[in-house]
Amino acid sequence: MPRLCEVLASDAGEAGYELDFGRDGFDTAYLDVRVQAPLTLTCQRTLEPFVLPVRVETRLGLIRHEREEAALPAGCEPLLVAGDGKLGLADVIEDELLLALPLVPVNPDSRLPDEATGSAADETPAAEREDNPFAVLRELKNH
Repeated sequence: MPRLCEVLASDAGEAGYELDFGRDGFDTAYLDVRVQAPLTLTCQRTLEPFVLPVRVETRLGLIRHEREEAALPAGCEPLLVAGDGKLGLADVIEDELLLALPLVPVNPDSRLPDEATGSAADETPAAEREDNPFAVLRELKNH
């Protein structure tokens, strides 16, 4: 999965997946994709690697022409199938994992360093600071 590896901090690990093909009540061909993978991303807050457990469960409606997309049932994402009817299943799994990645990866256990948030000694509330740009509004409100 070279495209996925380009955005990861590490390409180590494995993805577990299940693929189920079928037809729904309207005779629409579909592919159910279930993928679980621990992906190592770079936290954009700390720039440290962290593992994000990703779980994907989606139904893809198999279509041959873009105009068929409108006929897909709600909750079914379109997947354009080549004219020969073949699918690159590794590509489908890779696409779904890429779509599941956060736009800006942030480790939920991280916090900003004190230098970035200001020193702990500066705990004067913003409303009490003299350089507060809203001080004029506070004065107007009190009159």
